[in-house]
Amino acid sequence: MSLPDLRRDAAIFTRSATAFFRDLEQDNSREFFTAHRDRYDRAIRIPMEALLAHAEDRWGPGRVMRPNRDVRFSADKSPYRLSASLWASSGAAGVYLQLSPAGLEVGGGLYEPSRDQLARGRAVIARGGRAPDALRSAVDALTASGFEVAGPSLSTAPKGYPRDHPAIELLRLRHYAAVRRLPVSATLAEVDAAWEAVEPLSAWVDAHVGQAESWP
Repeated sequence: MSLPDLRRDAAIFTRSATAFFRDLEQDNSREFFTAHRDRYDRAIRIPMEALLAHAEDRWGPGRVMRPNRDVRFSADKSPYRLSASLWASSGAAGVYLQLSPAGLEVGGGLYEPSRDQLARGRAVIARGGRAPDALRSAVDALTASGFEVAGPSLSTAPKGYPRDHPAIELLRLRHYAAVRRLPVSATLAEVDAAWEAVEPLSAWVDAHVGQAESWP
């Protein structure tokens, strides 16, 4: 099945997507998902893959997350996620979108950095100068325009750093990412605007943090 062309002034997803998730919440079983696979494909998978293709043109290769949950180490054995998401990136940071019955979460940056990435980020922040100023400017601009910085932050200074460091709020960050909430009816133009808004944060990550060398 070919992917649809997305219009900048039109919604990517419809209420059919949230209706599917609500029905799946009531009967999260393989039998239900198999019987309603066509609904999932038309309302969620195909628009999400079309959006990924659009994102990859600008922000690099990515993927749509599988609907199946990893239940091996979970007490909740429900087989399917009640959300759908994508990620695209050509560096350490990238863009992100999640669709759920609550709406869209759209943003990007670097979520769950590895230990070596956090160490490099904190080291450059601690040295002072332009790097922490650029990060603070990016974070302030995002929060002022309705984004939430991914959290929670550490409750105190990270090990090896003083609690009274002038950039302590940046040193306490555990993620270098931010998202904003949009309605399910958000247009492609609105999603693009959110992704463009996180570019200064992503640029900071690529310049000062870089790719993970180890995991976790």
